[in-house]
Amino acid sequence: METGLAGKVVLVSGASSGIGRATAVGFAAEGARVGITYHENRPGADETAQVVRAAGGEALVCRYDLRDERTARETADRLAERWGGIDVLVANAVSWGDAIPRPGTPRPAFEDVPAKLWQDVLQTTIGGVYHLVQAALPAMRGRPWGRIVFVGAGLADTGLAGAGSYGAGKSALYGLARSLAWELGDAGILVNTVVPGQTLTANVVTHMPAVACTAKAATLPSRRMSTPEDVAAAVVFLGSAANGNTNGETLRVTGGI
Repeated sequence: METGLAGKVVLVSGASSGIGRATAVGFAAEGARVGITYHENRPGADETAQVVRAAGGEALVCRYDLRDERTARETADRLAERWGGIDVLVANAVSWGDAIPRPGTPRPAFEDVPAKLWQDVLQTTIGGVYHLVQAALPAMRGRPWGRIVFVGAGLADTGLAGAGSYGAGKSALYGLARSLAWELGDAGILVNTVVPGQTLTANVVTHMPAVACTAKAATLPSRRMSTPEDVAAAVVFLGSAANGNTNGETLRVTGGI
């Protein structure tokens, strides 16, 4: 399968670990130049850059804060200055904060959720994406082709008590992708969303007991939880020339649920 990614410029937000790192490495394996963003985990981003280079790609590490519009513009400008533009944008970065109740902690009734928490979560889950897409588009328009991939969350489909703000923010990505598909299609830019289920990232492996992972896998038609590489493979396909005309769609990598 010809991906057409050799020499292309790819920006992957939130690539210091997990799905973001696997995605950056997946694009690098196809010969892409990869911009890697981080918020606080600079060592993790530097490690991702090393793996990207080892996989055959070029790497540029940038700090990006979902709450800071300025950092979105600075990141896009740095990639454009280094490599002449941006061909692919993967909006993967996420800020968990208090968006999802921690196991064993009380879940406030919806009517007790503070307005500030609600607004902060929406700002990071959809507002941060808004700023990043706006910053990247000037560097994407006029290229031979472009791709935007949003990384959603299975929780937006399944729901979770106490996580209304996070579910609302991630659900908004679907509507944004559909509208941008219409707005950007005639510019050759296709926009899609990949939705991971609960994925075996290092964080999950560290904090989720093995027996719980086994029990979760047993509930899936595939009988296994996805790995970051499973999700990354879907993102790379949608972000490549191999995706000829899939636009405004949602691809779930959830093991079948």
